[in-house]
Amino acid sequence: MSSSISAPVRAAASVTVGTGALGIDDVVAVARHGAPVVLDPAALDAVAASRAIIEGLAADPEPHYGISTGFGALATTFIAEDRRAQLQSSLVRSHAAGSGAEVETEVVRALMLLRLSTLMTGRTGVRRETAETYAAILNAGITPVVREYGSLGCSGDLAPLAHCALVAMGEGEVRVDTVGRVATKERIETSSAPGLDTPPSSATRPASEALAAAGITPLRLGEKEGLALINGTDGMLGMLALAIDDLRMLLTTADIAAAMSVEGLMGTDAVFAEDLHRLRPHAGQAASAANLRTLLAGSPIVASHKGPECTRVQDAYSLRCAPQVHGAARDTLAHAASVADAELASAIDNPVLTLDGRVESNGNFHGAPVGYVLDFLAIAVADVASMSERRTDRFLDRARNQGLPPFLAHEVGVDSGLMIAQYTAAGIVSELKRLAVPASVDSIPSSAMQEDHVSMGWAAGRKLRRAIDGLGRVLAIEVMTAARGLALRAPLVPGAATGAVVSLVAETGAVPGPDRYLSPEIEAISGLVASGAVVSRAADAAGLLA
Repeated sequence: MSSSISAPVRAAASVTVGTGALGIDDVVAVARHGAPVVLDPAALDAVAASRAIIEGLAADPEPHYGISTGFGALATTFIAEDRRAQLQSSLVRSHAAGSGAEVETEVVRALMLLRLSTLMTGRTGVRRETAETYAAILNAGITPVVREYGSLGCSGDLAPLAHCALVAMGEGEVRVDTVGRVATKERIETSSAPGLDTPPSSATRPASEALAAAGITPLRLGEKEGLALINGTDGMLGMLALAIDDLRMLLTTADIAAAMSVEGLMGTDAVFAEDLHRLRPHAGQAASAANLRTLLAGSPIVASHKGPECTRVQDAYSLRCAPQVHGAARDTLAHAASVADAELASAIDNPVLTLDGRVESNGNFHGAPVGYVLDFLAIAVADVASMSERRTDRFLDRARNQGLPPFLAHEVGVDSGLMIAQYTAAGIVSELKRLAVPASVDSIPSSAMQEDHVSMGWAAGRKLRRAIDGLGRVLAIEVMTAARGLALRAPLVPGAATGAVVSLVAETGAVPGPDRYLSPEIEAISGLVASGAVVSRAADAAGLLA
């Protein structure tokens, strides 16, 4: 997700890439935290063995797709042996046709790692030095400049991957010394494209210069290698893995924000009882309800209005039904993670080498499985944010906030309090609803109708990144609002976990008082959400949170 404050870079152990599947955490470690890549020697032997099959087919007078023929709609065109190196390099150059703002460093590193993972399966027929070059580029902190537009998600993420392959050939543009940069923690102020963040501070350099400085010899592609470097769902899958990492933290943050709101609005914790949630045994709902019980345990504010003197029969849905909504989002995330795991265990190329040595065309590059869950997550993100904004709004309405001043203003009539902070949250939620419109139901034919149905999975990933950024900001505004509401309940005090978050928010200067320049406080708390500091502070006080 994006925010104005970068999370601290965590030292990451090396990630070994071989014939087995990478995990989501492996992708995050390399893409987001700069973990070095190590190639499994046994897998490199398998890569060399598969290359021998390709070289045998290259000598065959019979045409073989991608080896001795053109591509796509030109698949019936036979290419003479002395033109095949040019065929592969021309493929990469022509497909590196992206346009628009730069894609985030972490996304580029993720897609390069995932393409490398497929190369190391021994199913693509590339040379071992091709895999070694990709690993060297990652480890040198060289990030190809990839542009926002260019992928239809079928055949995979062609243009983004081609920009990376171009750099491996010593062509195109790069940025250097960006290893470990958490690129999603800052935003590009001047771009209207969705989900874009501040590019690395280093200036762009020609790839030839950067490779030479790192001691990396540019590739001269052999038969099939250009095709193998660009045929994959690696961009959309990389964005999915990063989104899963963000949302695991943000959905816990949503539970923390909800607990603060339940407490600050004098709600009840009785509806979060474990036996009530066993009546509807969804795993995500149970986890969210357990978090709320943990966060509200021992709260003096909650205890202050329990008993027969309490006249409130039911809390509003945005308070009472938080586990049901947050839990449904958690279950959606779990489904998305299962799809990501299957995709991470895949070898996606066309054609592909089978275990018995055949070279077969296939359709595994189609991005539908990934595109669907990227869109599904955008729906869940929009709904969690929508519920959060409703809780924020309740704090500001004196008819519903159980005795707090209107808009939580310091001097009613003179001060506006947090009135416009809610406008900001509402505006973001409105945008999230638009971003929840699925990209994967769209298709636009290409390649002279050869590619007549495409997934738009890359577009689904791009809009999900912007949606995740919005969710973090909406939750930050709820946390800020709830923290002020809880402070205004003095002399009553919140529970240990929610009180710890109130103290964290106060460290930014976001405390009750006269009106002041509010935007910096919102940005600062957005940074605390983005960095995971809100979750860490609450967990330190409450114990383990799901």
